[in-house]
Amino acid sequence: MVEATGEQEQPTMYQVRAACLALATVGLAALTSCTGGSDNADPASPAPDRSAEQPRPEPTPGADGAGDPYYPQDGNGGYDVVGYHVSISYDPPSQRLDGDTVVTATATGQLTEFNLDLFGLEVSGVEVDGQPAEFARQGDHELVITPETPVTENARFETRVRYAGTPSIAGTGGLGENGWQIAASGGAFVAGEPHSATTWYPANDTPRDKATFRLDARVPDGWSVVSNGLEKPATQGTDGWTTYHWDEPNRIATYLTTVGIDKWTFERSTLPSGVPVVSAYAPGQEDKTQVEERLPEVIEFLTEKFGPYPQSAAGGIYINETIPFSLETQGRPVYADWAELDVVVHENAHQWYGNSVTVESWADICLNECFASYAQWLWEEAKDDADLDERYRTEVARATDRLWEDPLYDMGAGNEFGAVYRKGPLALHALRRTIGDDDFDRVLKEWPARHRDANASWPQFERFVEEVTGEDLTAFFDAWFRGTTQPGDDHLYPGTLRR
Repeated sequence: MVEATGEQEQPTMYQVRAACLALATVGLAALTSCTGGSDNADPASPAPDRSAEQPRPEPTPGADGAGDPYYPQDGNGGYDVVGYHVSISYDPPSQRLDGDTVVTATATGQLTEFNLDLFGLEVSGVEVDGQPAEFARQGDHELVITPETPVTENARFETRVRYAGTPSIAGTGGLGENGWQIAASGGAFVAGEPHSATTWYPANDTPRDKATFRLDARVPDGWSVVSNGLEKPATQGTDGWTTYHWDEPNRIATYLTTVGIDKWTFERSTLPSGVPVVSAYAPGQEDKTQVEERLPEVIEFLTEKFGPYPQSAAGGIYINETIPFSLETQGRPVYADWAELDVVVHENAHQWYGNSVTVESWADICLNECFASYAQWLWEEAKDDADLDERYRTEVARATDRLWEDPLYDMGAGNEFGAVYRKGPLALHALRRTIGDDDFDRVLKEWPARHRDANASWPQFERFVEEVTGEDLTAFFDAWFRGTTQPGDDHLYPGTLRR
């Protein structure tokens, strides 16, 4: 995800350009006012308590949460999802959605009952392995299911849920509304972090449970559908409706799934590697083809930095909406109407950092956003000969205490999408100058290779960097990623940053 930001005096290149019109007042100004930096580190500050960084306990079978302390009722315990097969019909004039989703999972314990997450829609029936199951709603998103026969530990089982209604947003996250949203054209699209998927299909809504994803979406003729993964041939009915088919064979976190229903203009091509590219443009966004035509160049550059492209497909979804963020929906990001090339770089960097390697907990979000933001710096260095050391010094000199006060790791629920965009790239550049280019390049490539198609945590990353370098970097990581004051000079100006 990348946020829309307002234009500042002497803006930095890693910030999204000021194209968000009336939304251009998001509070970066307070972070980058032109005041001198100072060494604000407090040598008497106690060492951070690392007891919270121990491996998390597995949620118990039937638990109504997956164990993330920020969002304790997100996800569920007792099973691992293998795949989602989502079938929907959506009528744009009435905004009615009819859904029929099959969730295939493996039980991690005996299940006399278990939960799925589903927001707002009315459930008409549930089956477990083809047999009717009792169900009840609890709270705003819990669907509690009691199978006729308990599911045995290690069994693979299928849960089918039929539901209908008018989808709606799942609330407002750190950067804007999450979930199903109505487009100005009368169509609809889905985007949001940390929540979005459960506004339109039942899911185990936690990044920890990644699964394959198939979508069959039926819409009236004249409308079309874009989603994640590989495009399959559409099926045209005789009733004035057409069904569009999409298949993501790579495991995907639920918040990275999407659907867009509009009168799209499609462009299709293939990367030199053979990866299919499908990009979709909402009415009024056709001029964004000039931005998207550089996608192969962007992916080639990121491949040089991060290793082989890890997704089944590529492309972009260009909505004609002034929402305050763009989102890295897997393989095919959703772009707000203000998105330009730097945002394409950012969201595609997430295909490695965030999508292929997904956070273990939302406290680890720097693994996504710090790296995608720094990818924009790397792009400017390579393509525009930007002097990143000078940019770093300028940003540090302009910083106020506000820049330093939020930690980059374990920042607290609701604070995930702030410092990671501003302080994050500074921290990674300081890390690069601390460990040197050779080891930093190794880290950028070997981390996504080691954890491909899996989840990982920030403490794991710290240990990985120390493994690569053979150095104890505890003081550096504490100062930059856990600290709430400006790092001391040793960590603020390492290597060539010191004059």
